[in-house]
Amino acid sequence: MKVDKKKLEKSQIEISVSLSLEEFKPYLEEGAKKLSETVKIEGFRPGKAPYDVIKSKVGEMSILEEAAQSAVSKTVDQIILDNSDELKPVGTPSVEVTKLAPENPFEFKVTISLLPDIELGKYKDLGLEKEEAEVDDKKVEKTLNDLAEMRATEELSEKEVEDGDKVTVDIKISLGNVPIENGQHKDLAIILGKDYLLPGFDKKILGAKAGDELNFELVYPEKHHQKNLAGKKANFEVKVKGVYQRNIPKVDDDMAKEMQFKNLSDLKKALIENLKQEKLREVELKMESEMLNKIIDDSKIGEIPDVLIESETKNILAELEQNIARQGGKFEDYLKSIKKTKEELSLEMTPNAIKRVKSALIIREIAVVENIDVSDKEVQDKIDEVKEKYKDNPEVEKMTNEEGYRSYVKNILNNEKVLAKLKEWNYVSPSAK
Repeated sequence: MKVDKKKLEKSQIEISVSLSLEEFKPYLEEGAKKLSETVKIEGFRPGKAPYDVIKSKVGEMSILEEAAQSAVSKTVDQIILDNSDELKPVGTPSVEVTKLAPENPFEFKVTISLLPDIELGKYKDLGLEKEEAEVDDKKVEKTLNDLAEMRATEELSEKEVEDGDKVTVDIKISLGNVPIENGQHKDLAIILGKDYLLPGFDKKILGAKAGDELNFELVYPEKHHQKNLAGKKANFEVKVKGVYQRNIPKVDDDMAKEMQFKNLSDLKKALIENLKQEKLREVELKMESEMLNKIIDDSKIGEIPDVLIESETKNILAELEQNIARQGGKFEDYLKSIKKTKEELSLEMTPNAIKRVKSALIIREIAVVENIDVSDKEVQDKIDEVKEKYKDNPEVEKMTNEEGYRSYVKNILNNEKVLAKLKEWNYVSPSAK
């Protein structure tokens, strides 16, 4: 077997392989046998027909193509294994067959994306200050008030609109007598006093009654998310269709009991603990990002293969789709609302994808240098924990038994171990300074 290697840009390598006719012959026989197991040949049991009989039945080119697939798979695997110190592949190799003909050597080229070279900079003793996960009283009070609002009852009323009421309205918004895109709404529900729609809109509705038709102008904020509207004066035609008085329960022991708590004090304790956990996760993510950015800036990372960036971009998109679905929305509607195609959104996400890939590469390299690894028992314990938690979910059961899930769990646990060590090495509490 003749093998030639040529380095390409973006951490890729092209390997040209040539198998002599004698070296290719076993693959031809293997391919013929495999075809004979699926093609019925009179007078022979599956897999037992002679080569010439199979050739006359399926054609020589079919045998050659079957043999080529097997030869490429086994040869590439062997080349990677023999050059494991040099070749650290990522993604699926790209194969181009350059010569496949009867009574001829078999030749092909394979392009492999490789992990880029990494020269770690300083990743210990960075002296970063740890932020405390504190929850202030204002946050607790706001959460309690939000819970009370969620339990508000509504009653259709003929009274004039006041702050805190809910109104249903039809709205037509235009610029210079030209209706703006997505500026027409039917039966839109608005809670007065929140300024959800546009600053100043709620005040224009105060005092109106069901059936009233209003016409007024408002100026969009200079930093409005729709740039075509930012700083512009728009005309609003509003028909008030219904006024609902909202009765918000008091934040007291009775509300706490309705939520299955002993009293308001117990509810507050539970809220504080939940808010602390949320804040802790927020702080942890911020710390990880700050720390990894410093390590990345002080390290040298070779060119990143496109396959890694493309894969991470797909992951970010998938995460976004899942978040929208969890909130009851549709990804297609989201794309329409931001006036972008999936391809345009993917392009915008590329810088974030590159950052995430760099972080993953740095974590992997530190794990290698510091010999950080997880045991088979740790991996199995985590899988068992997931199975137990979702024991009534057949989809999770199926997922945990799929090939590759163990590697996925091992990678997650390994990353967690590395990040924990990095925080231990680099963060100090404010009191320690």
